[in-house]
Amino acid sequence: MSWNDFYARRDIMRDAVHRAAKDSGRLPFAELDRAEELFGTERQLLLALYYRWTMLLGGKLRAMAAAPEDGHAPELDTDLADRVSAAWRETAAEHATLRAVLDAAIETDTEALRHMLASEQRMLAFAAGLADPGEPIADATQVGGSFLALIRHAGAVPERGQRARSARRRRLSIAS
Repeated sequence: MSWNDFYARRDIMRDAVHRAAKDSGRLPFAELDRAEELFGTERQLLLALYYRWTMLLGGKLRAMAAAPEDGHAPELDTDLADRVSAAWRETAAEHATLRAVLDAAIETDTEALRHMLASEQRMLAFAAGLADPGEPIADATQVGGSFLALIRHAGAVPERGQRARSARRRRLSIAS
């Protein structure tokens, strides 16, 4: 891929998200100039958009869940799962249209993004300390899926203090 193609793909992705903002999260693949030439299929464009989301989320997780050895002292009043939750919610708020496009695609064609979603779920489980890299992939994915569901529905459960929140998250993640 040439640099021209790289920049053209980046511009198509930006245009897709911009247009989707005006159309309730619908990805306008057929209406995007050179999209078929540079991505081939809508699925490939969605995978590229999910990769973009993963990079944005990973950067936010690194910044918010930074360890003391990184030169950042974590906030003492929040645990790691709380910081990971906040990182996901902030990334979703900052890139709401991108997240809406991905969520709509997951709902309509789960198979297209299943591997990317599973990867995101594992990343969240590992970052929050709810799974270890030595665990079976299926178990880490399941824990991460439960944790992501909890993140998305934050506020539905009344807060009762840090230890109760942490214990509740771990129970919910393991119960699934």
